Amino acid sequence: MMSWSPTSWQSKPATQQPQYPDAAARDRALEQLSRLPPLVTSWEIESLKAQLGEAASGGRFLLQGGDCAESFDDCESTAIANKLKILLQMSLVLVHGTRKKVTRVGRFAGQYAKPRSNDSETRNGTTLPAYRGDLINRSEFTPQSRTPDPQLMLRGYERSALTINFIRALIDGGFADLHHPEYWDLGFVKHSPRAAEYQAIVESIAQSLAFMETLAGVTVGQMQRVDFYTSHEALHLAYEQAQTRTVPRREGWYNLATHFPWIGLRTSDIDDAHVEYARGIRNPIAVKIGPSTTTEQLKKLIEILHPDDEPGRLTLIHRFGAHEIARCLPPLIEAVQRTTKTVLWVCDPMHGNTQAVKEPSTVGSPRSSNIRPPTADRLPPMKTRKFEHIMAELDQAFEIHRQAGTYLGGVHVEVTGENVTECTGGARGVNESDLGRAYRSQVDPRLNYEQSLELAMLVARRAG
Repeated sequence: MMSWSPTSWQSKPATQQPQYPDAAARDRALEQLSRLPPLVTSWEIESLKAQLGEAASGGRFLLQGGDCAESFDDCESTAIANKLKILLQMSLVLVHGTRKKVTRVGRFAGQYAKPRSNDSETRNGTTLPAYRGDLINRSEFTPQSRTPDPQLMLRGYERSALTINFIRALIDGGFADLHHPEYWDLGFVKHSPRAAEYQAIVESIAQSLAFMETLAGVTVGQMQRVDFYTSHEALHLAYEQAQTRTVPRREGWYNLATHFPWIGLRTSDIDDAHVEYARGIRNPIAVKIGPSTTTEQLKKLIEILHPDDEPGRLTLIHRFGAHEIARCLPPLIEAVQRTTKTVLWVCDPMHGNTQAVKEPSTVGSPRSSNIRPPTADRLPPMKTRKFEHIMAELDQAFEIHRQAGTYLGGVHVEVTGENVTECTGGARGVNESDLGRAYRSQVDPRLNYEQSLELAMLVARRAG
């Protein structure tokens, strides 16, 4: 195997990369980016790796969630606080249900690039480059907006820094007290057939918190600082390389743009530049696997990315869909078991359950002034996901791992802290005719606040 360096990926086929028309402007932006301060630290990365190692051995549970693709426009205090709030609340439900510590990882502070199925998009006879996320180009369907702009890498770095610093300030300032159920919006509970069960969970959490606070004489938020980590898909390799550095008193190279980068399904070929880049960094890394992943490919990926069997180094995030997981997952589990390597198994029940629906007309008004109505230039088909399919995949995942003697140690979900209408189902009964009321995502649909909390309650019930 060739020796590794932060630039060795450039000798490999690199898919899903933007084509900048001005190479000199791209290089100037990258040079500037390489001199900016890191967004995370090596000791935070090593702490997360240790926690993921515990999860791989069954001692923890990973909650990884956030936006499909962050938007520069949503880098504002309310949106960030809402994301943090729902993930904190979901994590407390999971702690209560699993009786295990939960590692919280947000899909934010850097999730600004997205892979696309097609390099271009055609509307009304006009063909333009596909929208690849705010790190690369803009969503408006105009030649200027769709042309990759290297200055957006700097804007993405700045917004990532603003996001992570605000999250750190919220946590240090006691925002974790929002764990308390009296702060929660639980109106959806009464609409569910499991209403009594959900209410019992909430009351039990409240009683446990009250007992702990009485015993300790301080609030839960004062007892311990809440650890929170960031993650994003390491898609735009030049951007990732610019933030890849050595640090004093540690060996090797770290991606200091995020704690936990992952390789997407579209870029996980063993000869792809993304795999070459990821094999050399010291961060914990994750790889998405799906119906197209073969047992031989997976074994080779483990050999390349996880040669030393370092605890917490490799997470496998499986995403098959409710109708494919029973066929696809068992042989991949068996293949990993034959390697004798320890990995953290995580279920992404979102991406395999995406389906298209006809664009609905806008019904009523958005529920919040912060929620934008559907954009005028969005064309059908609109994407959605059914809550019942999401939960069906999770239920099967837990059972398949139980039968195989492995541990499903986490979930990876696309969620928002706002009451958007992008996924159907859940206790409130969102249906396709509701989608136009508050559909915000420019890329993939997310679970809203209520659906996210309901999912956490159901996962806690299954994982406990």
